[in-house]
Amino acid sequence: MEQYILLHLQTRDGKTFTDKDIEGKVVAVEYFFTTCTGICPRLNNNMRRVYNEFKNEDGFLILSHTCDPETDSVARLKKYSDSLEVNTNRWEFLTGRKDSLYYMARESYKIDDPANNPQKIEDDFLHTQFIALVNKEGEVTKIYDGLKQSELREMSKEIKRLLKE
Repeated sequence: MEQYILLHLQTRDGKTFTDKDIEGKVVAVEYFFTTCTGICPRLNNNMRRVYNEFKNEDGFLILSHTCDPETDSVARLKKYSDSLEVNTNRWEFLTGRKDSLYYMARESYKIDDPANNPQKIEDDFLHTQFIALVNKEGEVTKIYDGLKQSELREMSKEIKRLLKE
């Protein structure tokens, strides 16, 4: 298993988010964008079920990275996360430089094929329903399809197991 690489990111509150913020936690990682009318609303509805199941677990966190940082500013992510009425100590919304966000998706979390990397970052657009589950040691343990209920049930069981370790 490979460890993730977390680059300089900002939270929905404009605070810097680093590796230290997820140290020793089980983390479910997804990518979405606030203006998506396709898979993202379904993905985040499913993530809300995961959040509801684990919202009282100190050792668990969901990270939702934007894949459209030009549109999804800190203020926009705050408005979006406020509309979900979630505790951002358990579900954090992140933005940053597009190249950093996409690098993490492909190289750290393995939720998109690194070959999907065009020459110019402006031409690149990441849109995926996959969720990376990261253990307390910072290793991606498995990739799940966030639109399939069977895989979400499997992920839930794995989160419980990892939290006990």
